[in-house]
Amino acid sequence: MIIQQEELQVLSFQIILHAGNARSEAMEALQLARNGEFNEAELKLETADKEFTEAHHIQTSLLQDEANGTIPEFSIILIHAQDHLMNALTVKDLAIEMIAMQKQIKKLEER
Repeated sequence: MIIQQEELQVLSFQIILHAGNARSEAMEALQLARNGEFNEAELKLETADKEFTEAHHIQTSLLQDEANGTIPEFSIILIHAQDHLMNALTVKDLAIEMIAMQKQIKKLEER
C-alpha cells in the first residue's frame, strides 16, 4: 500500500519531535556535566538514546517503504526531518566527548 503524503508528513514530524527531544536531552547533559553532575548527565544521555531509538524506528520503516516503492518520491518535510535527526546525533556525539573532557578536567583539578 502506498503511503499518502499526509501520513508521510505525520511520520516526518514524529522524527522531528523525537530528534528535538534527544537534542534537548544531550544539551541538558552537557550543562549537568559542566556542573560536575556526571551521573545525572549520563541519565540524560540515556534518555536521549531512547528518543533516538524512536526516531530511528520511524526512519527505518520509511526507508523500507521507499525501497519497496510505496512512498512518494519527494518530501521537503522528510528531508527536514532527516536534517534534524542528523543534527541531533551530532550534538549527542559531541556531548559524549565533551562530558569525557569535563571528567578529565575535574580529575586534573583534584590533583
